[in-house]
Amino acid sequence: MMRRAAFLFALALVPSGCGLQDMRFLDRFNRGAADETQASGETGTEAEAGAPLSALSTAPPPPAGAATAEAFDTTLPEEREAAVRAAQEMSGERLLGETVTSLGDPTIPGFWMETPLVSEARQGRVENPLTGKSVTVELRPSGGAPGSGSRLSLAAFRLLGADLRSLVTLKVYAL
Repeated sequence: MMRRAAFLFALALVPSGCGLQDMRFLDRFNRGAADETQASGETGTEAEAGAPLSALSTAPPPPAGAATAEAFDTTLPEEREAAVRAAQEMSGERLLGETVTSLGDPTIPGFWMETPLVSEARQGRVENPLTGKSVTVELRPSGGAPGSGSRLSLAAFRLLGADLRSLVTLKVYAL
């Protein structure tokens, strides 16, 4: 009986471990692409319209031993204030839609949202209708199908006053 229970427990852990490896692989790929763009000095319409918020954030990756939301969120208080202030001062924005949002990879610092509502990276704003709070973020394409949901950075999730363990419906605006 104990062998059967141990086998079932081990079997349950295998898929969760596989999913974690896939996410780490994608994380390395995404960071590599961002590093190449910065190293080449490429500029596009994003630079002309104002630097993306992620470029303005100086938040380092979280420490290896991070175990709490506070430890994973390495953004500075000044950066958090600037993200909220910029969201309040935005003009000429366009509502892209509403999306069910979960917490994104907490090891990626900054203010960002991966969403199927955009096809290329751009600056935008997300608003939590339940709290009335909003924050400026870099909107990144998730590659998902429309309606598949979005992922939001830890720093932005905390500023919106949302429970980190829940799915939240957010309004998404683009500049």
